[in-house]
Parts: sequence; structure tokens; C-alpha cells
Amino acid sequence: MTADDRNVILKTSMGEIKLELYWNHAPKTCQNFTELAKKRYYNGTIFHRIIADFMVQGGDPTGTGRGGTSIYGQKFEDEIHPELRLVGAGILAMANSGPNTNGSQFFLTLAPTPYLDGQHTIFGRVSDGMSVLKRLGAVATDSQDRPKEEVKIHEAVVIA
Repeated sequence: MTADDRNVILKTSMGEIKLELYWNHAPKTCQNFTELAKKRYYNGTIFHRIIADFMVQGGDPTGTGRGGTSIYGQKFEDEIHPELRLVGAGILAMANSGPNTNGSQFFLTLAPTPYLDGQHTIFGRVSDGMSVLKRLGAVATDSQDRPKEEVKIHEAVVIA
């Protein structure tokens, strides 16, 4: 298996989401995501933030939205490409707290979010499991956008 043909399946409590990774555009980000998956870093974590018609966010082992580290240490730089844009549902991007603050957290879009273009590294898309993502986006949340009932990533599996 070479670096540019590895993808990831998120086995969630609501079903499976297969992610095609954009190795040609964001190799460092894809490497981070797959290495964390191989280390079982995402296994048992929750989607801690869900906003209907916007996005679902996960990848924080603390479940707070404030945790998580990369394979490179604490944070790493963005890999922004103008030809990659948040044009619809199912786009995979890194969550961050400003430029060059990528760690382990990621989000999947539920709708176009053009106002975020150029602010987040886009590194993949949902290739199978859009119905699961849509169901994830429809779960009941509290006033802090946290799901009222936990939605988990049981396992993140790297595949060819």
C-alpha cells in the first residue's frame, strides 16, 4: 500500500463513512490522519460538535473540542489549495483555532460553506456513507451544539 492510495473508514455508532483522502493536495495532513487512525487514536472518540446544515466535528480524544495533538507534535501548518473549496456536503477538512494550528480534530461538511474557504485544510471527501453523515447531522444537540446522546467513532480503519 503506497501513501497515495490509503483511505479511511470511520465506523461510527450510526454506520460507516468511507473517506477518500486527497494525498496530492494535502500529503502532510493525510499522513497525520492515517497515522492517528493506525494508532487507534480516534477509536472510541465522540463527535463533540454537530451543527445542522453546517458540519459535524470530531477527532478530539478529550471530547471537549479543546484537545488533540498531531503526529508532528502539538500543531502543524495548513495545506491550503485554492482549487479545493467547501462546495457541498461531505467535504473533509481540519478543524483549527486559526492559521497553522492543525492537530487531530477534523470536520465533515453538511452543506456548502464558502465563507470558510482558505481557512481550513481540505484533505478529503466522503466517498460512501453520505446517508450516515446526513443522519449524524440531524441528531439532537444542546445549546452548545453537543449531541444530547453520544455519537461515537468506534473505529477508524486505514484501507487501500
